[in-house]
Amino acid sequence: MFETTGWNASYQAAEGELFSAISNSWHALSVYAEGGELVGFGRIVSDGVLYAFVCDMIVAPDYQLRGVGSMIMEALLERCREAGIRVVWLFSASGKAGFYEKHGFEKRPSNAPGMQMELNIRV
Repeated sequence: MFETTGWNASYQAAEGELFSAISNSWHALSVYAEGGELVGFGRIVSDGVLYAFVCDMIVAPDYQLRGVGSMIMEALLERCREAGIRVVWLFSASGKAGFYEKHGFEKRPSNAPGMQMELNIRV
């Protein structure tokens, strides 16, 4: 999914790195079409108690606006609810905030704490 949707253009992660990242997730979910084609994916990185971070919500372009993303998001959030996770975070791609708002997420106020750093480490 990273390759077919262009996500890996900036990450430039090798197949083994992607496998390791996914394997170290707290929870991951894949959706396949009837013919076996991978059409959606999402995962959570979490401490399993307090915090969870939704990563890599990806739906193949031909399957967007068909409910695949909503199915993935609801399943990921249900897993968090079952575990009693208190806070779920995510970064939204530009123009996609409305999708996440439909699932209960709120935009962080401009004066809210939080920072990020992208490390440009290439192995």
